[in-house]
Parts: sequence; C-alpha cells; structure tokens
Amino acid sequence: MVYFFAIPFTTLQRGGRDVAFHRRTHLGAPRRAGAALAALTSLALLASCTSAVGERLDAADGDAVDGGVLRVGSTTDLTPKTLYSGGGTPGLTMLGNVFENLTKYDHDGQDPQPVLAESWDEEESGTGDDATTTVTVKLRDGVTFHNGETLDSQDVKASFENYSDPARAGQLARTAQQISKIGTPDDSTVELTFGQQINNIYDLFEFVPIIEDSTIDDFNAGSGFVGTGPFAFDEWRQGNSLTLDANEDYRDGAPPLDGIEVVVVPDQQTQFAQLRSGQLDVLPESVPRDAEALEDNDLFNVIETEGTGNVYYTGMNVEAPTFRDKRVRQAVALAADRDRILDEVYQGRGYTQSLPWPEDSPAYDAEKNETYQQDTDRARELVEEVEAENGPLPPTTLAYAGESTTEQNTAQILATDLSDIGIEVELEPLEKGVVSDRLINSGYDGMWLLDHNFVQYAPSTLTVSAFPFNSEKNTSNFYDDDYKEAAQDAWTAGDPESPEAKASFERLNDELLDEAFLVELLRPDAPLVTSSNVHDVDWTKRSELDFGDTYFTE
Repeated sequence: MVYFFAIPFTTLQRGGRDVAFHRRTHLGAPRRAGAALAALTSLALLASCTSAVGERLDAADGDAVDGGVLRVGSTTDLTPKTLYSGGGTPGLTMLGNVFENLTKYDHDGQDPQPVLAESWDEEESGTGDDATTTVTVKLRDGVTFHNGETLDSQDVKASFENYSDPARAGQLARTAQQISKIGTPDDSTVELTFGQQINNIYDLFEFVPIIEDSTIDDFNAGSGFVGTGPFAFDEWRQGNSLTLDANEDYRDGAPPLDGIEVVVVPDQQTQFAQLRSGQLDVLPESVPRDAEALEDNDLFNVIETEGTGNVYYTGMNVEAPTFRDKRVRQAVALAADRDRILDEVYQGRGYTQSLPWPEDSPAYDAEKNETYQQDTDRARELVEEVEAENGPLPPTTLAYAGESTTEQNTAQILATDLSDIGIEVELEPLEKGVVSDRLINSGYDGMWLLDHNFVQYAPSTLTVSAFPFNSEKNTSNFYDDDYKEAAQDAWTAGDPESPEAKASFERLNDELLDEAFLVELLRPDAPLVTSSNVHDVDWTKRSELDFGDTYFTE
C-alpha cells in the first residue's frame, strides 16, 4: 500500500493557463510482523476495499497533483524500425511525447500550426514539369534537445533526409523524396525546395520527427531517441515496457507528470482487468465492447479521439491466383457483411463505407460510398463466372493481428461471408510485428485484415503514401496506369477544393471501387479509455498520444 500526503499548493503554468497542484509524497508500506499482524492487515485491506470505489470517485474531482507516473497499456512492444510508420501504442507515445515536428494540425482542420517552426513562407516558381515550391522555415528560438544540444537548421535537414531514405520505411517517404534541395543559410533558417508543386507538404511536416542530428544513427538502430518534446526517453525493456521521464527543461515548463510507462500486456481482456483494478491508467487500444461497458461508469473516461482517421479494410494480393480477376475482388466487397461487423464487433460505434474518405474530405462522394452493400447472390454469381472461365478458385488465407480480439472477431465474420459465396478462407493470426513487416514488404500470400490511416489528410497523401494505397508500390502488388495517373493528378492539382482536384478524386474513387484491390469495411469510433482521475489527455490527427498537459487528481 502507498500512502499519499499533500503539502501546500504549487502552481505550474502550461499552455497559457495556471493549474494549482499538490505535491504528492510517496511512503513505502511498513513490513508485516507475524501472523497476528497479517490477520489485522487482512481486515484492514477488506475495509479498504469497501471504500476504494468511493476514494476513486473522490479522486476524479479532487485536487490536481504535480507528479505521478502515467501507466499506458499496449498489446504490442516497441518496434523501432517501424517508428516512422507509427509503431503501435509504444511508437505513437514515443513520437507524440519525445519528439516534435515543424508544424501540426488541430483535430478539426488542416491549417498547420507552429511547433518547432516559428513561421514559414511558401514560394512557387516555374510551370509544368519545371514547377517548384520552396518553403522557407524560421525555427523557434530557445529549443533544446534532451541531450542539451540546441535545435538548429542542420537537425531539420538531417531529419528530413533520414526520413526520405527508403530503408527507413516512412509512409510519406515518397513525398519527402520530392525535396530536391535543403538549404540552411543560417542556424535558424531552413529552405526546402520541392521538385514539383504538390498539395500535401504540411502533411509531411506533421509526420517527420525532428531528431538531434548526431543521434540519428542511434534512432535508426533503436538504441537512443533524442528529441525536443516534454518527455525524454529513459528505458526500453524489450517485451515489457517503455519508460519516458519528464523533461524538466522543456521550453513551456516541465509537464505535470513525472513520467510515462507504456506497459506491454498482450491480452486485451487482461488489459481491461488491469484498467478496472487501477493497475493501468490509460487504454488507447480498448475493445469496443469494453468501452461501451464503461461509458456510464464514473470511475472512467471514455474519450472519442476526434480528428483521427482509422479505417478497417481487407486487402488482397492481386498476384495470388485467387484474386487475379477483379471480379473475385468485387465479390469480396459485395459479400462482406459490414453491418454485422459494425453491430457485433464495434457495438454500433462508427459507420460502414465503400470508400476510404470521411464525410468532411474533399474526395468524399456520398453516392459512391454506398456502392458495396451486401449482395450475396451477386457476389456468388461473380465467383461462378470466374470459375466457369478459369476453373475452381484455390483456397486463400486471411491474416490478421492475433492479439486483437476485435480483428479476430472481424476475421471470423468475413471468413464466413466468403465461404457463403464459394471462397474458402483459412484464418492466419500473426504477431503485430509480422503484420507490419508484411504490409511494408508486400508479403501477404492472400488476404489480410488491418486498419489504415491518412484519410484525415489531403486525399493525395493516402494514394501516394500509405503502404496499402501507394500507386507506385503497394501491399497488394496492384499497378495500373489509370490509377497512377489519377493519384498523380490528385497530388499536383493544387487546392484540394479546386475543380481540377475534384475531377481527379472522382477518377480515384472509380479506380478504387472498380479494381477493389482493397475493400473498405468501416470506420469505427476510436475510444480512448482512462481512469477518471486522469485529465487533459490529448492526441494528434495521426493518433499520436500527447501527455504534455496530462495530470492526476486525488
């Protein structure tokens, strides 16, 4: 048992606001001596349990506490080689708290806001194939890395060059590779010249973490992570936990928390039990049924992470014998019972779709988004047509992340739907690291089930960046001149709201629906669950967790 004693208030200023904090003092429990003391302790613990719920409820509305370590549950371990492409909860926690970017978006918009960039100017020159864009960035003064080095233009240059390296597997690497020159006229100025005029430059700025240039090799090797954020990397215990410490020298003031511990708990039911018992404070990967169960429980907060964009889909390797004919892929799209998946797996939290885009995207088309409603008879007809011409379809595999209850249940429903139209599927549960590796390296033999992101950004970012969609190299091994042309036109069309851009989005939508190398299923809500004494948890559009202003009450 740990006893807490409050001493007088201190005041911490964060983000332009004053928050009054108690300093929390931790005292270890005394040792027990003998059976009699053990019995007394048992009685005390029993009495304690009867009041524990009341104490936790009081803590939710209690005084802000300066200190404490936030415990975050994760089904997966840190995988340093996938940090640039997200890396699950440990990676997203690292990126959102240890590192910072030049700019970032608010939850509900696409206007870049300054972070490490104090200001920037954009200049376009040339026309046609000779058109270029140069963005001149002025860096914020007084920014230091966790190793004490001062941020300068060389750090930014090195970070963008590292991100653009194909070996680093950054999903926006293709956009970064459009940078033809990086100038550093002085320590506080960076000039990034893009070899063509593209409309997702600030998406790239949000994705590239700025690393102290002498530590980039350590970052790539997974042995050191030196950024400018409110928390500093402390320790990675492989297979166990990731620990971050408060950056006491952070330019906006030290964060309220003492630190963050991302705890690896592979089983989601165990995670949920640990949240309920108080062993964990935050669950970013909550099972929808569990989030639903806690919706009206005053001991917990269920928070919708607005502005993020995860969409669940199933993809197909078009070189696999089963899926070479697009009619079979269309049959998969028609067979999927999206409504059942939404209702049974996601408790109705979200909405089904045939296209990737949310309603506020300039590429959204309400009519085309209804293209693939479940039609088992038509799906079976398409399979029979193909088999009549080419012989029986061979069985296929459906890979998914085995530690995810949500994906397991979705995969089972989808396999049943496909069996009903004559496509036999063997389920293939995989470790999350294997899932990511196959996604990056086009390593799936048949089908896979996963979620993708990027739909909350410029539409072109999805089709020139995301591993499943990238028109130059994608997980499905789908290469088509019409798709490439539509993706390129969407990228260089300028304003995404312009008539030229809208026309390119219409062509993209037609290609995605007709070729069906990816079949969108649904966009679920993304609930983040915390204990009720945890406050001011934030996130980025990319779903990076931001605990810079997070604090406990008691």
